[in-house]
Amino acid sequence: MNNVKELYELWLKGTENDPASHDELVSIADNDDEILDRFYRNLEFGTAGLRGVLGAGTNRMNVYTVGQATQGLADYLNSKGGGAVVIGCDSRINSDVFSKHSACILAANGIKVYLYREIEPTPFVSYAVMRLKCASGIVITASHNPSKYNGYKCYDPRGYQMTEEAAAATYGYIQKTDIFGGIKTTDFDSALACGKIEYVSDEIIEEFYAECLKRPLHPEIVKNSDVKIIYSPLNGTGNIPVRTVLERAGYKNVRVVKEQEMPDGNFPTCPYPNPEIKQVFECALAMTDEFKADLLLATDPDCDRVGTAVLTGGEYKLLSGNDIGALLVNYILSQRKALGTLPENPVIVKSFVSTKLVDKICEKYGAKLYDVLTGFKYIGEIICNLDAQGKIDDFVMGFEESYGYLIGTHARDKDAVAASLMICEMTAYYKSLGKTLYDVLLELYDEFGCYCNTLMNFTFEGADGMAAMAKIMADAAANPPEKIGDFKVIKRYDYNISECTDNETGAKEAIPLPKSNVLAYALPDGNFVIMRPSGTEPKIKIYITAVGSSREESQAKADEISAAMKALLGV
Repeated sequence: MNNVKELYELWLKGTENDPASHDELVSIADNDDEILDRFYRNLEFGTAGLRGVLGAGTNRMNVYTVGQATQGLADYLNSKGGGAVVIGCDSRINSDVFSKHSACILAANGIKVYLYREIEPTPFVSYAVMRLKCASGIVITASHNPSKYNGYKCYDPRGYQMTEEAAAATYGYIQKTDIFGGIKTTDFDSALACGKIEYVSDEIIEEFYAECLKRPLHPEIVKNSDVKIIYSPLNGTGNIPVRTVLERAGYKNVRVVKEQEMPDGNFPTCPYPNPEIKQVFECALAMTDEFKADLLLATDPDCDRVGTAVLTGGEYKLLSGNDIGALLVNYILSQRKALGTLPENPVIVKSFVSTKLVDKICEKYGAKLYDVLTGFKYIGEIICNLDAQGKIDDFVMGFEESYGYLIGTHARDKDAVAASLMICEMTAYYKSLGKTLYDVLLELYDEFGCYCNTLMNFTFEGADGMAAMAKIMADAAANPPEKIGDFKVIKRYDYNISECTDNETGAKEAIPLPKSNVLAYALPDGNFVIMRPSGTEPKIKIYITAVGSSREESQAKADEISAAMKALLGV
């Protein structure tokens, strides 16, 4: 606590010329718990950059922690020869402040900055990094977190998030930076006037739209379709881009949720602006009384994830990220094969926690499937490897179960603009055949078996929470279960040591993926459990795959495994 108090006093002195931050710190002078939470650690800088609650302190997102991170990034880039950086931001509180502050610091350190003039989706930055041949990119966003959060993520020159090696090197420079006295900066308007900072041109944005509009497979069906769509940008960045590509593709019946249309970092109608949860669709559902849409779409604040609900049997069913991932893979592979545009060696990439239904679909169409660790950068790396081999056209699609999809190679991060366009086309195509997306999903279950994918989230806030998470993961690794409920554990996987153990024979084999704080358990009949701490939120996530011959059977298995995991972990 003494070190925490010293940091608190240092920040009180360091913010004397910043009344808002200083007064905020003064207001907690008698609250030891609050001081501890703000100063017990520095925000970690990893491959996902920084993410935290807004406010004053080392464990908070503010101009000081953002400034320190940017100075560290500048020092790292200059150690590698410099280069340019693209900066974009979403609609969150202080996103514009942090993006301009970062631009001024980079400019002061001799690094050219391309800054998006308005809020824009995350994939715009990924595209621009490659298009403008930049050394890095910055996006100010906390994705789908609640409004009290913001974040700062950095890109590799190849357009995906920083690798572990680059992030560790950058963090080394960050740690050497005096947060109050070691940051160079310059005046924004002066840097803009002399060209050290330059706004990203409208031409680059138009090029991005053009790339998205290359994805449709049946444009003639879209133009003749009466498919009805309700779209919500959830008060984020997707409003103009998603509506633009839908309009240019020919969709005539698109309505936007007015309460969630305009940028607003407070997210007044959806405090947790995550398209995974049903609550974000409440306003859209209210519109269906007078506009019976075939499809409800919602993109998260930085528009790299998209969630859906479909009208089927007179009601709206929320589809999971796994559902849409499997539907997209099936649709694109089947239609490109029918059209004769499927490459000879098609490649699909997914995170290893995503549905194994896709494995079966890929087998049917002869597609090579790569399972990678969670984090879209690993999908980006596969694309770059294909590019280096002259095989980039083999890449068909990548996705994560957390509602992130990439169709095409124009970006190296998930892209909800292009994904929204393809989901709408799928809806129109199957409607022309008298089917809904849910109908097609049931057909896939009939063909390949019913896969029930369940995600359990356990939240651990503050310093005590971080310690509890670490203890749970360490105890689980040290004491692997022989059974999970009535299901025998056939194999156990410890990604921390890259080792898989066969519980029946004791044989061990290497896991051909980078080391990661992940544990997994293979159960009979294709059932599976994976657990890991989130890289961006104070949560432990447990992914359950349950396989059955019917939805009822697979759901019953998922419920049984879920209850067993809760008991096993004591949460």
